[in-house]
Amino acid sequence: MNIKKRIIIVALLLFATALTYGQRRPDKEKIKSLKVAYITERLSLTSDEAQAFWPIYNAHEEKMQSFRGKERSQIYSKIKDMESLSNTEVENLLQDLIALEKEKQLVREQFLKDIQKVISAKKTFLLLKSENGFKRRLLQQYRQKHGGGPR
Repeated sequence: MNIKKRIIIVALLLFATALTYGQRRPDKEKIKSLKVAYITERLSLTSDEAQAFWPIYNAHEEKMQSFRGKERSQIYSKIKDMESLSNTEVENLLQDLIALEKEKQLVREQFLKDIQKVISAKKTFLLLKSENGFKRRLLQQYRQKHGGGPR
């Protein structure tokens, strides 16, 4: 990636960060834009790679978001009042969680197989590292903004 493209991506990332940082509750779309810029910069995707990569990545993110929604609605919302649940109900919820985790793992494995077809193994590991780095960065900014300080 040439230097002009990198400068533009970094400028967009900084601009989006400033917009998000100034908001009381960051909008999901703004966070998504930040993540796209962050990952694009870290992976140095070629235009051909980006064209093949982003549809696969976005589809995977939608599936993972769906899993998080299922966890909240089908599992965690029901255990808020754990004391009112019978042992059988709690055991059933645990089995549901285990099944959901297995399904999530299969989806994750398929994603890695699919993404490996469009980017190198090295870039795949950079992707995993970049996702974690982005999460850490968001948490750090949130903590700083809300007086928790860096951790």
